[in-house]
Amino acid sequence: MPKTSDKKVADQYNNDNFNYLHYWKGRDYEHASEEMAIRRLLRGKRFKHAVDIGGGYGRLCVLLKEYSDSVTLAEPSKAQLEIAEDFLKDYPDIDQQLMQADDLKFKKASVDLFTMIRVMHHLPDPSKEFSQIHDALSEDGYFVLELANYAHARNRIKHLIKGKRLPEEPVDIRSEQNRREEEIAFVNHNPKTVIKQLDAAGFKVERILSVSNLRSPGLKKIVPRTIMLSIERVMQPTFARTYFGPSIFFLLKKQR
Repeated sequence: MPKTSDKKVADQYNNDNFNYLHYWKGRDYEHASEEMAIRRLLRGKRFKHAVDIGGGYGRLCVLLKEYSDSVTLAEPSKAQLEIAEDFLKDYPDIDQQLMQADDLKFKKASVDLFTMIRVMHHLPDPSKEFSQIHDALSEDGYFVLELANYAHARNRIKHLIKGKRLPEEPVDIRSEQNRREEEIAFVNHNPKTVIKQLDAAGFKVERILSVSNLRSPGLKKIVPRTIMLSIERVMQPTFARTYFGPSIFFLLKKQR
């Protein structure tokens, strides 16, 4: 994989054989759950400039246009940006930039909203990314962060049965044969640890949601999506503080 000095380039999806748009086929429930969470967190707010970091082909950029005068898709994969050109063809005003989260090219305090969804699973140590976002975020701006949650209900039960504590450090969930030094990591996080990292970076948690709480291939086959989403709507705030679901969303603001 190409490198810039000793930094890994986040181009793991820069592959013609991987189409992130196709990945979302059959994941309508998950997509709708994430849109539901973002709408909840941004309700009543309006921004001048929103940036979706690592947004792939622009899956959530159209939604962000409802809340912001201008939207930028900041994506490190050229291949995914090529897909975005077609996916966003009806939205020519959505800016598309080749950029990765630890090397953002925005001026200080120039962005009013950052979203970073389904990116944290590639960041065992997100300190550089959090610092970059903090610098570019306006004083009254918001940061919506999603993380793959290792402390979800099933994992807690498994650890309880084994008499083990949940790890505080990120857990690499790749198979042994896929754990190669040159590859970008794929980890799940402990939300309590991430909150400490966010605090160290100067962010305050304003709201938490538990998302995709019913994520299960078997369940999706037998329960209509409308019913699943009705239950999801209740579960997101109700189970937030217990970190129940596989995905946790934070609404964050600068605290310094």
